[in-house]
Amino acid sequence: MKYDLIFERFLNPERVSMPDIDVDFAYERRGEVIDYVTRKYGSDRVVQIITFGTLQAKGVIRDVGRVMDLPYSFVDSIARMIPNELGMTLDKALGMNPDLRKAYEGDERVKQVIDMSRRLEGLPRHTSVHAAGVVICSKPAEDLVPLSRAADGSTTTQFTMTTIERLGLLKMDFLGLRTLTVIQNAVISADKAIDRARQLAAEDTNKGVDPAGDRRIRPTVLRFLRKYPDVEHIDIEKIGDDDAEVYASIASGRTDGVFQLESGGMQNFMKQLQPENFEDIIAGIALYRPGPMEFIPKYIEGKKNRASITYETPELEPILRSTYGCIVYQEQVMQIVRDLGGYTMGRSDLVRRAMSKKKQAVMEEERRNFIYGNAEQGVPGCIAIISRRSIWRR
Repeated sequence: MKYDLIFERFLNPERVSMPDIDVDFAYERRGEVIDYVTRKYGSDRVVQIITFGTLQAKGVIRDVGRVMDLPYSFVDSIARMIPNELGMTLDKALGMNPDLRKAYEGDERVKQVIDMSRRLEGLPRHTSVHAAGVVICSKPAEDLVPLSRAADGSTTTQFTMTTIERLGLLKMDFLGLRTLTVIQNAVISADKAIDRARQLAAEDTNKGVDPAGDRRIRPTVLRFLRKYPDVEHIDIEKIGDDDAEVYASIASGRTDGVFQLESGGMQNFMKQLQPENFEDIIAGIALYRPGPMEFIPKYIEGKKNRASITYETPELEPILRSTYGCIVYQEQVMQIVRDLGGYTMGRSDLVRRAMSKKKQAVMEEERRNFIYGNAEQGVPGCIAIISRRSIWRR
């Protein structure tokens, strides 16, 4: 509620599929969670989900080169010319890298490798166990979905996550995060350092020595004790999100080991963004992905200069004010189609799902519904609603 999350995104009467339940656990203990649900619901009703690795731009070049029995160094030189970017394809690489385009047009072997790779790109390459997905069935899984055996001997579904959802089965994501283990270990280490520092400080005080001059006490621990003199130990659940020093550190790009902020691109983005509160961090993570990335310059400009923010219609201002006029969150899409197009909360979630799954046909249909309305489906439409509001204002 604090961050304007919408419950209907999780569950609503018009939703036909089961809700997505994602839970993060410390990486080292994820297995315990799977063991627990297996004991609770039965080993024949709890199975992990299969995933298919696909032939990506760099990988398909290397695989094709190996099958064609070409020298490794030659194939590697082609693969290295493909940019390391999210969602990269061979066609994109040929358009972005002039050297790759030149090699493609001037060397018959390079052309042959790339042409064959383009035909195979995106096809399934191998199977593995989904990093987080577990399906929990109401009856033995073998009665509901075909099963297979993974390389480690565990039982998995033969259907992928999307098919599992369409079948109406309950999929849960038990994600193991190394960051949570790091935080846990950091708290233990910090508590030990604080206890030791208090002990050394007490010894120094008894000897008439200033504890601040004791080199056995680390400066960071001393600063912590001065700032929080009454803290006996660190409780990670009680740490607030309003420490200016933390945001200054993030804004400097020092985010190694910080979950979702540690990539080189994200570090550079944080330097540009200069986050000042938790909402800025949330928006930054939401923006730094395919699609919303095009709004990054507009978002940063709006944050620095509020006068530059514009809205297509006044009705958008209360929805997009917190993100400086940019559509950043899926919840904002739900609010827009609801407030401007007259959608119900449940139907607005169907639009969000279609958008996130890139269902082009559904989005084209909903675009017409949003603008012109659909009486049969109970959607007034943007034109009708805005017209009514204009008459009411006059």
